[in-house]
Amino acid sequence: MMEQNNYFEDLEEFLRSSNLSHQVLHIDTTQSENQIDEIGASGLSSGKGKYTNLQNLTLSLEYKYIDAIGASDLGSGLLKYTNLSNLTLNLSYNQIGDKGTSSLGFGIGNCSNLSYLELYLQGNQISAIGASSLSSDLGKCTNLSNLTLFLCYNSIGDQGALALGFGLVKFTNLSNLTLLLQGNQIHANGASGLSSGIGKCTNLSNVTLNLEENSAFESQQMKMKCLKSRKLVVADLAFQ
Repeated sequence: MMEQNNYFEDLEEFLRSSNLSHQVLHIDTTQSENQIDEIGASGLSSGKGKYTNLQNLTLSLEYKYIDAIGASDLGSGLLKYTNLSNLTLNLSYNQIGDKGTSSLGFGIGNCSNLSYLELYLQGNQISAIGASSLSSDLGKCTNLSNLTLFLCYNSIGDQGALALGFGLVKFTNLSNLTLLLQGNQIHANGASGLSSGIGKCTNLSNVTLNLEENSAFESQQMKMKCLKSRKLVVADLAFQ
């Protein structure tokens, strides 16, 4: 059971909270009908910055009409945490675009103690530019052992997939990877580069990769590249 007053279902309730000693904080606005505009995201960012002891943060903000400015404010808020080790951030089906993705990635990349990251960005108008920037910034989180990244139903294309594959090589401590990229206009070249990147994660033991609803390519060849990781125990791969 969560300790008292560290779980909030409404943004205003969270901003009114005076307890700044939490190490675990969960904000889930999915049941709230209130939208979160630039002002709300800025308030959320400044409110989060009060929790300097925070180690575990979950933010569920899907379908809240958050744009690039709002995402930038959230990224800025993350810069204030030096002790954060676990982060779950759900911004699914907002409007953050490439600029918002880049700003958010910059904030996450500066959380140097992160070992566990779940990032849900499906349906956010993200192209190869945003995916490449995100991959570069996440590569700074060298202590990551668990990474879940949902980028479904954007338009990252081959260049975005190649950037993600290249970025994965930097995660030398990564043991668990979930990467969902359905509906992203990815062709054989992007799928190949991404699969090669996964295969070079030398400590990877569990991987889930979904490339369904993209262009047709030789799935068996891609699977073989992913399976080159020597410590791999469980692989759930979907290409068609």
